[in-house]
Amino acid sequence: MNFKTLKNTFLHNAKNIVGWRTKRKLIVFSVDDYGNIRVDSREARERMNREGSKVHNRFDAYDSLETRQDLEALYEVLSSVKDQFGHHAIFTPFAVPCNINFEKMEGTGFETYYYELLPQTFQKLSEQQPESYSGAWDLLNEGIENGLMVPQFHGKEHLNLKVLEEKLAVRDREVLTALKNRSYTGISSESYKTISLLAAFDFWEFEENQRFHNIIEDGLNEFEKVFGYRALHFNPPAGREHAVLHKTLKENGIHYIDTPMIKKEHQGRGRYKVKVNYTGKKNKHGQIFMVRNVVFEPTQKRNVEWVDFAMKQIEAAFRWNRPAIISSHRVNFCGHIDPENRANGLGALRELLQRIVRRWPEVEFMAANDLGDLIRDDMELI
Repeated sequence: MNFKTLKNTFLHNAKNIVGWRTKRKLIVFSVDDYGNIRVDSREARERMNREGSKVHNRFDAYDSLETRQDLEALYEVLSSVKDQFGHHAIFTPFAVPCNINFEKMEGTGFETYYYELLPQTFQKLSEQQPESYSGAWDLLNEGIENGLMVPQFHGKEHLNLKVLEEKLAVRDREVLTALKNRSYTGISSESYKTISLLAAFDFWEFEENQRFHNIIEDGLNEFEKVFGYRALHFNPPAGREHAVLHKTLKENGIHYIDTPMIKKEHQGRGRYKVKVNYTGKKNKHGQIFMVRNVVFEPTQKRNVEWVDFAMKQIEAAFRWNRPAIISSHRVNFCGHIDPENRANGLGALRELLQRIVRRWPEVEFMAANDLGDLIRDDMELI
């Protein structure tokens, strides 16, 4: 066994030592970024390339609102396997209910931020790009009704309003280029030491958190309008939020919070506090933390054979009697910009699912919020 393999084996096991235990072989797919517009189309990406917009990563290159073809292909893969109870695989898409209203912003000369609800976004795209988006919103809802998708809350929108508003005020070229192409991508936030462009709840001064309480409340209300039910589970965009927001999340229906095992929580002005978390840990509001213990990013170039890598992580989770909470992103299954990207991602997902059910016939597929309910009910019995 070489050093890299030994290191990975140690890490796979170490992150499962502490946490809620179960003898059941539970598989959860927690997949971020659904509902969010990043790149409008291949044509928009090509125009932005010509205008000098940078492609910093695979999200800038391939991430787009889920198309009809994306959903049809994903549903076919999820339905292709069954667990011991005859249930197909399930995605828990952590989704945003709101997007930039590009037309309304353009009408103001891109001076003011406006948003729209997700069904409106799909409706516009079904008119502008019918070959990709006609029927996509109905298909997304069909997947929800059939239990293939169980959306949960990923914030109101997948952007940091402070960064956007300040860049609009100075007529930032990168932002204007993206917005004119109905996209929000290829934008630098290097001048912000503690704020990422897409991290909705990042801040510099701690007092900036005050604004986030209203964003959360509005976002959860908009989520209910869009999806027809209250979200129970929250994962913030870019995985960062301060604990001061947890009370507002709880008051608005959030019982479960995704969080890193080792979290560097920003305290303001570049000061951080390290917090150690595990699945089943409770905060002072009674909310249960969920730590993803399997990483599956099959379109990320990391010199990793992703199916093997995920299987080893799942094996480690089950060895320690933990549920396997698989972390992924929508970009792995997007084909609007490049169909080959979707084919590669879904091909890997299909192989992973087939290997899971062969290796563990007793496996159970479960939505992330249902796992939260199971953990809560189990802990109440103790």
